[in-house]
Amino acid sequence: MDAVIRRFVFVLAVIGTIYHLYLVIHPYTPFADLRISILDLTQVQRAVHVFLIAVLGYMMSAIRIKDRSVLGGMPLVIMTGVMTIDFIGLDLPFLLKGAGVLVWIVTMLSVVVPFLRKPTNVLCAIIAILPLVYLIVTYEKLIYRAIIPEPWDLVMSFAEIMLVLGVIFRLSGPIMPTIVMVFILYNLYGNFIPGLFSTPGFSFDMLLGKMYCETEAGIFGSITGVSVKYLIYFTTLGAVVTRMGFGKIIANIALLFVGRSPASPGRACSVMAVLMGMFSGSGAADTQFVATLTKPLFEKVNYNRLVAAGVIATVGSIAYITPPVMGSISFIMVELLSIPYSMIIIMAVGPMLLYLLGIVVYNELYVRKAKLPLLEISSLIDFGYFKRYAYVFIPIIFIIVMIYRGISINVTVSSATGLFLLFAYLDKSLRPPVMEVFKALEEGIISLLPIASAVIAANMIMSMMVLSGLASKFSILLMQMSGSSILLATLFTGIFSLILGMGVPPIATYVLTSALTAPTIQQLAMMSGIPEDAALLATHMFLFYFAVLAEVTPPVALSAYAASSVMGTDPVKTAIFAARVALPKYFIGLTFILSFSGAALLIVPITQTLSGLDAFMPIVLRYICSIAAVIFMNVGVVGFGLTPLANWERWVVVAGSILLFYPDFSINAVAGPVTAVILVISYLAHRKAEKALVLPA
Repeated sequence: MDAVIRRFVFVLAVIGTIYHLYLVIHPYTPFADLRISILDLTQVQRAVHVFLIAVLGYMMSAIRIKDRSVLGGMPLVIMTGVMTIDFIGLDLPFLLKGAGVLVWIVTMLSVVVPFLRKPTNVLCAIIAILPLVYLIVTYEKLIYRAIIPEPWDLVMSFAEIMLVLGVIFRLSGPIMPTIVMVFILYNLYGNFIPGLFSTPGFSFDMLLGKMYCETEAGIFGSITGVSVKYLIYFTTLGAVVTRMGFGKIIANIALLFVGRSPASPGRACSVMAVLMGMFSGSGAADTQFVATLTKPLFEKVNYNRLVAAGVIATVGSIAYITPPVMGSISFIMVELLSIPYSMIIIMAVGPMLLYLLGIVVYNELYVRKAKLPLLEISSLIDFGYFKRYAYVFIPIIFIIVMIYRGISINVTVSSATGLFLLFAYLDKSLRPPVMEVFKALEEGIISLLPIASAVIAANMIMSMMVLSGLASKFSILLMQMSGSSILLATLFTGIFSLILGMGVPPIATYVLTSALTAPTIQQLAMMSGIPEDAALLATHMFLFYFAVLAEVTPPVALSAYAASSVMGTDPVKTAIFAARVALPKYFIGLTFILSFSGAALLIVPITQTLSGLDAFMPIVLRYICSIAAVIFMNVGVVGFGLTPLANWERWVVVAGSILLFYPDFSINAVAGPVTAVILVISYLAHRKAEKALVLPA
């Protein structure tokens, strides 16, 4: 049976990826005049996408059954059971009510009855066909029935919601679908909550209508559209790069530039992560790739295994913020803020380089403190190798140029994917079998499954928050808790984001925090002197970076788990070491929003407001202070500058670095020189002590 399912998954996945690639060229073909719904209508395209994610997700789950905690899934079963009781209470024929109960049983039964997982997964994949076919057939009438849906509309909506929640549970665990259910039940029963968070309580049939029938609400809204318009093309690009053999070439080029220093393994994984991040945008995937290639290098120089895993996990997460291909959050920002993707690239470059600097400095200081040996590597890779394969960077240059020329992202990335395929077959040293192309097409959508399911869930959450007005209520609470202090508000929000990120992917963390906290953060930022447009950009970049930080923040950190699986370390301990390596990043993200000078790290908020020297000087000064802060913080964390530091010196240096991060030039002007003087005094005292230990001949 598994062999049959695997063949089905392969064929459907290849068809699914080709379908999305065809959507890019469809407007320029004669078929565009035929107005075929699955090719021309936005909501139907999104419905097809959700269908593919659901069917492939269930089928992949049937092949690779993951152990899910029965106890952990019980809240989801109970909450969906409550919703099923509400469904039974609707004025529907008995058979339709029975159909709804059946869908609940097959989507949620495997949560509590593990031995039924395989057959119920296959059955769920079959059932997923029905809501899609119904929507395609009735689409033109359906959009007018969102407020007063008909009986079959209600059944199909209920089935689609259950199928989506079920596949999210199977792909990502119970937390994400449970959060979705919390928001759904809040809309249904919020009238029983007293005080600020009370709601009118919405009727179940209206909620079902909005979730399934409306174009920009519920399951098929604009956030789901991000997966259709952007993410599938980037995952396909990443799959082609890997399958065509370019990943190993990029890794070898990275090794070429790192030398034979004991720090070379850390340098190599940093360069590899950045280079792969240009194509990928997936932190955990890049971490796995980098860990596999650099593990032998770390072992050769006797790098502490936990420290190595922490460094790898940290550099892996850099993929989310490495232009031109960044994580899915950046595309959500494009949709929510209605700004060009090129603007996000500009805002991301500087903080990404500061984050990378922090990793590199940590690595250099650690190997000096530990006195590790030189790295012995093969001399087969030389500058000639780089010249031979330098063409692999042409598609990246192409993407950057096309984005800044205003060409749509799906056209740009699809064209870059085609370039990689062309180069692979023109290069005789690569020229993979044709089947590898089909495997790349399969992986293009299969690797998207957990991301896309999280995106769909985020769309459902956002729709429920808009319907209930929860965002404005939460904003009032945040304003009261912070006492209208921008510092306290950002600290509360940052902590909330990190806690939320322990259970859900970065994209869901960003959607939740942006909906709940962004209005208040932006308002407080404006009160602190940041202009409105600049405050909007700074707020969302702040939320973006803190959502990504969950990748390396213990106890749940996907990049840390990926690194630990390769390095053979404890994942929680790995996450702790990764958080230490990434420590400057927590402060980098925080400074965006504290003042107008802090927003200078993002460049765009300053250049939109000021011009000429007035814009140039704040940006330069902010970067000088931030670079010094990153270096000093790592000196304190590692406990080594030019010489080893005493514990009290480490704490003082870390405190000085925090003051340098704080975006106030008067504070920075004192903190920087004082911290530098302390390090110089420590160095001189250490050298004097060393000389005193040397006995005369």
